Amino acid sequence: MLGPGDRLTDAVAAMPAGRRYTALVPTQLRRALAAEPDALRALDAVLVGGAATDPDLLAAARDAGVAVVTTYGMSETAGGCVYDGVPLDGVAVRIVHGGIELAGPQLALGYRLDPAATAAAFTTDADGRRWFRTQDVGTLDGDRLTVHGRLDDVVVTGGVNVSPQAVEGALRAHPTVADAVVTGRPDPEWGARVVAAVVPAPGAVPELAALRSWVAERLGAPAAPKELHLVAAVPLLHTGKPDRRAVTRLIEGA
Repeated sequence: MLGPGDRLTDAVAAMPAGRRYTALVPTQLRRALAAEPDALRALDAVLVGGAATDPDLLAAARDAGVAVVTTYGMSETAGGCVYDGVPLDGVAVRIVHGGIELAGPQLALGYRLDPAATAAAFTTDADGRRWFRTQDVGTLDGDRLTVHGRLDDVVVTGGVNVSPQAVEGALRAHPTVADAVVTGRPDPEWGARVVAAVVPAPGAVPELAALRSWVAERLGAPAAPKELHLVAAVPLLHTGKPDRRAVTRLIEGA
């Protein structure tokens, strides 16, 4: 595990001979790809999970020669059970009302001493098969799963569900943006409005009108941010994921 100030290059060099792997969340992959691409290329595989991964980031990593493998799973599934969108043998995936549900021998029995939480998260179908409601948003293309984000992160604006992760991906592709995190704020007209906190690219000054047009062209008008806040860096959780609550506090204090 890398600590603050540790370099991936040094960690890879210290690994024993043989096959070498690392596991990163998308934010860590993005930063390592920018700062230490040779270290990533030296690994047999880089497992990326913990959050939905921007397709443009995956493409950039693979174009750079990094052997990226997306992973999907959680504590309730004993870790990863879907790799590059393909479930392991015995694992089943279905989409119910936009949410991902998983079945198979990897499922936990439930939550210890919490029957109410167990009943809410685990269900049994008419064939006696147990399913776990993940609270993640996804789609299936044949048997291949794509994870789009968390159900509880979705911004419902004007009755339209907007994925913050999709908006973040679109914003990062704009030449004036180095990084971005998106959240929602209450709005008397729309119910909630899409708000973007953006790290400017070196020498650039992102403008709301230009970013709104950029996002609307790619994701539709409801996804276009109605507020823009410039920040020096995206706040992160200890897991390396964006800290959306911290972003909300920054915005509210602006």
